[in-house]
Amino acid sequence: MKSTIIAGSTLISLAWLVIMAIVATAHEPTNNPVLDTTGNPLRRGVDYYIKPAITDNGGRFTLVEGSEWCKLYVGQENDSSSEGLPVTFEPFAEGEEVIREMRDLKITFSANTICIVSTRWELEVQRDVEVGRRLIGTGSSGTGTNYFRIEKQNGNYIINWCPNEFCSRCRIDCGFVGAVVKNGTRFLALDGSVLPLVFERAPLQSLTNI
Repeated sequence: MKSTIIAGSTLISLAWLVIMAIVATAHEPTNNPVLDTTGNPLRRGVDYYIKPAITDNGGRFTLVEGSEWCKLYVGQENDSSSEGLPVTFEPFAEGEEVIREMRDLKITFSANTICIVSTRWELEVQRDVEVGRRLIGTGSSGTGTNYFRIEKQNGNYIINWCPNEFCSRCRIDCGFVGAVVKNGTRFLALDGSVLPLVFERAPLQSLTNI
């Protein structure tokens, strides 16, 4: 009789584990692939232009100069007629080839600079004194400041900084990427308006020198 009770208890425990696993799976995010303007998934190492989903919101993303020598920031062309610079994406998840929503990734401009500095996106920790927002600069510190995410909102994509995969236990002051004009130049920054975006695959080309 005792062994029968133990066996029955074990079966009940196993049944509850199965049910809890099903419930947990049902609530996991789908992490859909991020799609380009032709409906194809973005892929690791492929060049893409990032541009506003809505007209009159500036042009394609590019590198812009700050006030310091050889200090580069992520910015926008002032109008849609300018070419901009393509970027590549590198997922945090090792071996992942498809870029997925709400997953940590690195973004790097496909360009060489005369200053020989990294063109990888890196969040500036301190707020800019002129505009009061955290600008997105360039660098490769290997910390959470290099990781961004792509999220779908109202049919378009937005980029945010919230590297939870890189550091799931960290207290992070997350923020969405938008544009701010400083001295006539469009910089990308957090802590303000959000910029809806699309991703356009770039033609095959060699690295741009700037």
